[in-house]
Amino acid sequence: MTHTRTEIDPDVAENFSSKSVLITGCSTGIGLEAAVALAERGHRVYASMRNLDKRHQLEEEVRRRNVSLRILRIDITQPATIRQGIRQIIDETGSIYGIVNNAGLFLRGFFEDLSEDEIRELFETNLFGTMAVIREALPYMRSAGQGRIIIITSVAGYIGAPAGSAYSASRFAQEGFAESLHQELIPFGIHVTTVAPGITSTPDWTPNRYVARRATASESPYFAWFQNAQELFHQTMANSKNSPAEVAEILHRVLTARRPRLRYVLGKRARWVVRLRRYIPGELFTRVYFREVMKRITAKK
Repeated sequence: MTHTRTEIDPDVAENFSSKSVLITGCSTGIGLEAAVALAERGHRVYASMRNLDKRHQLEEEVRRRNVSLRILRIDITQPATIRQGIRQIIDETGSIYGIVNNAGLFLRGFFEDLSEDEIRELFETNLFGTMAVIREALPYMRSAGQGRIIIITSVAGYIGAPAGSAYSASRFAQEGFAESLHQELIPFGIHVTTVAPGITSTPDWTPNRYVARRATASESPYFAWFQNAQELFHQTMANSKNSPAEVAEILHRVLTARRPRLRYVLGKRARWVVRLRRYIPGELFTRVYFREVMKRITAKK
């Protein structure tokens, strides 16, 4: 397989910081902003994406903000591209200090309307793809005796919701993986952190982009409920004040802190819900919060 590389402003490469950071899923949204913002702060950024035909938006932002970074092709579901990308970083910098696992999929639909293929694709990307990137980089980080591994998850990794069963399952799995990995790697000087944004509006969002194929079929027993769930979701999205820039700021803090926390939750609403669940007895939270959510979703119009 031929490895493709795009280089931005190679003449100023010496201005990079000495510590390289790989970010996955940088063609748009949080990944794009994280790549540019971290480069602005002096990190030596390697921005990767599955399809280099989609690199133009990132390149435009790089030029507009006058920063330098490298663009790599990494499809986190294809081990060969991961190996090639990590190998390039090691060849060019001698080490890899940080990994920001941002690449992921989103999927909405009631469980019975989700196909096995859709669920498997979700887990292949969100969980197994994340694991594959970390596995490839770990020997180099362990040898260096330092590093930061960041997994961008979601508030859906803390609390489930109707029409989000598979997605929440993949994010809960990432949180459990990170918690265990954190304990395994601390003795080597490698910190593992999850960053869980609440619902964040990004330019690539479209209402039906992440909907299971059967979820919008009128013959589905969940059809009316799903329409209500989507309406609530889009209302929350429209009212969200969370931004990719806030995520990028947290990433910088994690990469530079002496002892970053294991978990960060972003967004006022997301933190509020997580705290409620932490401090309100389980049965009471279930009766109050989940009952109210389902009441709104099952309401007839």
